[in-house]
Amino acid sequence: MKVLAVKKVSILYKVGDFRNIGLKEYVMRKLTHNYKVIDFWAVRNVSFTLEEGDFLGIIGTNGAGKSTLLKAISGVMEPTRGVIKHRGRIAALLELGAGFDGSLTVRENAYLRGAILGYSRQFMDKNIDSIIEFAGLQGYEDRMFRHLSSGMKARLAFSISSLVKPDILILDEVLAVGDATYRKKCEAKMKEIMEQGAVTILVSHSLPMVRKLSNKVLWLHKGRMVGFTDDVQGICDLYRAFTDGDRDALERAHELYGESLTQRR
Repeated sequence: MKVLAVKKVSILYKVGDFRNIGLKEYVMRKLTHNYKVIDFWAVRNVSFTLEEGDFLGIIGTNGAGKSTLLKAISGVMEPTRGVIKHRGRIAALLELGAGFDGSLTVRENAYLRGAILGYSRQFMDKNIDSIIEFAGLQGYEDRMFRHLSSGMKARLAFSISSLVKPDILILDEVLAVGDATYRKKCEAKMKEIMEQGAVTILVSHSLPMVRKLSNKVLWLHKGRMVGFTDDVQGICDLYRAFTDGDRDALERAHELYGESLTQRR
């Protein structure tokens, strides 16, 4: 059954010389036509669908539009063009500090994050011990969140989002800060989530993790789709060749898994 459909999604940023000017100067520049705005398409005409139990790995070099696309899927921003439709609850880990308050304790932040995800106080009361245990933060419950390391923050965020059984779990490189033991624990949990029918989307520069966990891969390059396929090993091999300096690998991947790079809307 279809859980997520992304149809011809494009996301536009307007970049200009307005960041460090006041309202008065902005108005004057507009009136005198001394004002420059550049349209920057961070994501351009991306389409794919995911079914129950799919694990999508999104790959691409820095600036490919991966994180921007995740923000649109999670509802943080609206696409400029196109439509995103989903079924069920989304839990997104886009930034380590998102949804947390550094002045609150670990336990208080767990409840805060749970409330943001839409879970009741009763549900959190029932699951708080499991959340703390999975994150490996026993004994840290009353510590200030700001005193945690980046790895600890990532563990708490993942523990809350995964143990509350979302229908769509979105992860943006948050596991990169964890140690090897915890990453294995997270991989096992993600496989369990997938087996329960949930969709998982992972942005990662770790090709071994993408190869190991994904059953579908989306490759983005400068905001455009290189390809979307269930041939995980094939597209990852071409991506590795591309990052190793084989520039022709990009076009070969397009020929196999996507539309022409030169296609324009």
